[in-house]
Parts: sequence; C-alpha cells; structure tokens
Amino acid sequence: MWKKSELREAPAPLEGPVVGTIIGGTIIWFVLFLGQLPFYGWFADNGHAWWVWTCLAGGGLGLIGIWYVRGRDAALKRAAAADHS
Repeated sequence: MWKKSELREAPAPLEGPVVGTIIGGTIIWFVLFLGQLPFYGWFADNGHAWWVWTCLAGGGLGLIGIWYVRGRDAALKRAAAADHS
C-alpha cells in the first residue's frame, strides 16, 4: 500500500496529567447523567433513553479508568525511582 520510503518512526507518546484528565472526564459524564435524569420521561417517550444510560455508563467506565491510570502512574513513579537508585 505505502512505499517503504513513506514509512516513518512513530513519535514518542505524549505524557501529561492523565489522572486529572480522566477524573475531569468522569465528572463530566456524571454531570451529564444527573442533568438528563429529571427529563428521563421525555427521553423515554422520544426513544432517546439510551442517552441517559450512555452518560451513566461513561461515568462508570470513568471510575474504572481512574483506578487504572492511578495504578499506572504509581507504577511509572516506582520504576523511575528504582532507575535513579
């Protein structure tokens, strides 16, 4: 498909405030869920109840994501400390 001369090395992954980003996204999902909850009847009547449940699922998966990235961040810090020792 591509010529070999067109292939390039992949750039290094960006590291940033991953934990804060996941926490912020999780909060947004839960706020969206709580904001739509009073209007659940309208959503259900118009065939859009899945919007409400999608926000709840996003918040639940965000909680799993927070657990995961906190563990990953701690492991990266332990590895960096072990390299300097």
